[in-house]
Formats: sequence, structure tokens, C-alpha cells
Amino acid sequence: MIRVLIAGLGNMGVSHALAHHATPGSQIVGLVNRSPVDLPPELSGYPLHTDYTKALAALKPDLVCIATYSDSHAEFAIAAMDAGAHVFIEKPLATSVSDAERVVAKAKETDRKLVVGYILRHHPSWQRLVGEARNLGGPYVFRLNLNQQSSGETWSTHKSLMQTTSPIVDCGVHYVDIMCQITDAKPVRVHGMGLRLSDEIAADMYNYGQFQVVFDDGSVGWYEAGWGPMMSETAHFVKDIISPNGAVSIVSDDPTNSDDIDSHTRVGALRIHPVSGADQVIVLDDEPGHQDLCNAEQAYVLETISSDIGLNRHMSDAVQSLRICLAADTSIRTGQAINLLGAQT
Repeated sequence: MIRVLIAGLGNMGVSHALAHHATPGSQIVGLVNRSPVDLPPELSGYPLHTDYTKALAALKPDLVCIATYSDSHAEFAIAAMDAGAHVFIEKPLATSVSDAERVVAKAKETDRKLVVGYILRHHPSWQRLVGEARNLGGPYVFRLNLNQQSSGETWSTHKSLMQTTSPIVDCGVHYVDIMCQITDAKPVRVHGMGLRLSDEIAADMYNYGQFQVVFDDGSVGWYEAGWGPMMSETAHFVKDIISPNGAVSIVSDDPTNSDDIDSHTRVGALRIHPVSGADQVIVLDDEPGHQDLCNAEQAYVLETISSDIGLNRHMSDAVQSLRICLAADTSIRTGQAINLLGAQT
């Protein structure tokens, strides 16, 4: 039985808690949230704490799931591993590359498992996308975005997130990770631009951004992310990978509801376009929902512990995707292209 502490009870934290609640091999020993929170009935019986440090010391969990705001990720993860716990941590791993590297170093020093919440890695349709793109062969053009016309409670959540993290970092690490899985190449240079489209966010923050990244195999990638009630639903969901031999794309089954969290991972079909021959449309049955993916993600975390799965590549991939997105953020703020060869952000 793995004793689990969940820290942070927003959308992702609650979903991860529900996953462990439904797993016979898990025992939730406590939940942590700084402020009062409405919980689903399944979680209402678990002890609720407001102080992470005290809960960690008192409960001595085997596994800590960290789904707090990004600026607490590194310190919470290091404290958990120093206390003997394995760690699952929501993306991004940290708010700086140096902090991300400190967390990875601590995992290696303490021999604890560290799994970063790249949920698309557990989605069978996205796994198929990566495989089909690799089969085409590079170099590649990546055209990826995730714009969200958020309002009400979702816009409030986005404004809270933007106190510490921009949209292109918070969301971008997922899609840069997809780029890196397909190319298996090193990033060379990134150039970004962004704009603050609302007076409701801090003067030094932007809620729309895009960047271009160049890899050392010649591949180039574009990523765009925007949050807020002003965002357009037109072309908010673009997932294209192009190579000299053709293209593979995700065809969304819900192109007009960007405020739906399930729409961010849902795949209606894959369209494979070879240079020679007819296009092939692969309709993907039994599409997993958001909670299904969180269940799969936490099942993988438990497997890494029970089967002692090595995670060195997983951890280095998490640092690399964060490095690219943080370099893009720096580029937006400075107006300069960033050289990624040997760069630290």
C-alpha cells in the first residue's frame, strides 16, 4: 500500500486525488490546500491540511503529488524527497532551469522517483501521433497551439496562474515535449513574441504568446498559447507535423469549445497525408477523458515505484522542454532571440 499526500486541490490536484481514491494500491493520508476548497463527495472524508510542511512531517507519506502553483514546485518536491517520499509533480517542473535541475539532482541523490505531469504521454492517440510522425522521418515542421477563450471561473484560474507562469510556459511544455519526442534532436535557438491583452493581469505579464524554435536536425517548431475572454475560437486547436514525406495532423472533434478542459487532450481523428498516395483518416475509438488520463498517469507513477522503472530520460526531457519554454519567455520579455546551445534560463 502506497501512502499518498496530495498538495494543491485545483482541477489537476482533485483529479489526481480521485485517481488515488479509486486505486486499491493507494491510501490517501491527507490533502493540502492553503485556502478553503469545495471537494467532491469522494474526497470529503480525507484529512484536509493548510500547511504543507507540517502535513509532510506529520503524515510521512510514501508519495507526494504536487499540484500547487508553479513557484512552489521545486521547494515542495525537494522537501518531499528529503522526507523519503517519491514525487509526482504537475508541469512545469519549476519556474527556472536551475531549480528544475536541483529537483532532478535531489531525485538522483535520494534515489526517489520523480514523475512530471506530461499527461499527453499517457494518451494513446497522442502516442500514435508521435509514432506516425517519426515514421514519416524528419526534418519536421511543427505547428502547434492551444488558445483558450476562458471566462468566469476558468479566467479566474488563468489570472491566478499568471501570477507566476505565462501561458506559453504552463501549456507549452506539453507540446514542446511532443516536438522533442518526435525529433529526438537538440534545440538550437528560440525567438518569441507576446502581448498583454487585459488590464486584469500584472503589467509585466502577457496572456498571449507565440514562439519559434530551431533544432539541430533542421526541424523548426511554432507554438502559440493565449488565455482570456478576448481569445478567438477560430483555429484555436492546431496540431500539425509536416515532413518531406508528408504530414500527420490531429483533427479535433470539438473545434469551438476551447474552455472545455477535455477538449485540450481530446483527439477526434488522425489524418495522415503521404506525399504519394491518398490521405488516411484514422478514427480513434474509446477516446479517454481528462479523468481517465489522470488515472493512467497515476497508475504509471505507482508502477515506477513498484517496478523500479528508471526515469533519467524522463527527467532530462522535462528539463529540456522547460528550458525551451523559459527561453521563449525570456525572448518575449527582452525582444531578443535566445541561443539555446549551452544556455541556462
